[in-house]
Amino acid sequence: MPSITAARYGKDNVRLFKAHRDPKTGVHSITETVVCVLLEGDIETSYTRADNSVVVATDSMKNTVFILAKQHPVTPPELFAATVGAHFVDTYAHIHVANVRIVTTRWARMQVDGRPHPHSFVKEGEEKRTVTARVSRRGGLAINSGIADLTVLKSTGSAFHGFVRDEFTTLPETWDRIMSTDVDASWDWKVFPDLAAVRAAAPRFDAAHEAARAITFKRFADDNSASVQATMYKMSEDILAAVPEVNKVYYSLPNKHYFELDLSWHKGIKNTGKDAEVYVPQSNPNGLIKVEVSRDGHSSKL
Repeated sequence: MPSITAARYGKDNVRLFKAHRDPKTGVHSITETVVCVLLEGDIETSYTRADNSVVVATDSMKNTVFILAKQHPVTPPELFAATVGAHFVDTYAHIHVANVRIVTTRWARMQVDGRPHPHSFVKEGEEKRTVTARVSRRGGLAINSGIADLTVLKSTGSAFHGFVRDEFTTLPETWDRIMSTDVDASWDWKVFPDLAAVRAAAPRFDAAHEAARAITFKRFADDNSASVQATMYKMSEDILAAVPEVNKVYYSLPNKHYFELDLSWHKGIKNTGKDAEVYVPQSNPNGLIKVEVSRDGHSSKL
């Protein structure tokens, strides 16, 4: 007989903007996020028996996110995700797990006449800060923090040679190429026993995010890359060394190709190898390289 082996439901794409206004200085701070809440628990009968008595309406979840955002800090996002998740687990006895994902847009304070403006901001590309929290009645709070949609490129300092060559290989080896990727990086924190422990750790979340971002930049820019694989492993090692509370680091890096263009057909123009200046950006297909680097062999991801 069929039976439910897993179920969760909730509200996705809850768009939230919060402005904090310092009454003493007149300086404003802003946060723009998208929140997803998915609940698990004793909810099977809503599927198998059309029993809505176990369903917390997703519209109520949306309203809860807004009210909690008014009542609590929304930064760092790790703390807000834990606050939202703990609310649902603490409020509803039949809900055993709350999964909360927060994606934060990166706004930077605008510089005007060489000074930071008190209430004007500029969006820094498509880069996002991500947080996923799994708040469990029995398992504590598991938090994964990350960076997404951060596009980087360097015009030298990357090579790729010595790879397998067989009857299907046409790619030439190269000792100098353009390297570009959209960074998707995240890291698992050691599990927190309760919301109070997350509050105590709050100052470390922003510091870890900035450290991971700086490490990604530095390794990408400075590493004489033998491959995307080799460079991303070094990034992961550096994050584990910089943030002792992190158990595991994940990187997913598409290899965005820029191909040399042979222009010799026109009056013998040299535009390959050391003479290459004009390239053709490729949208697809692209390489995709992933890695998970653990401090202690821990293997589960949120």
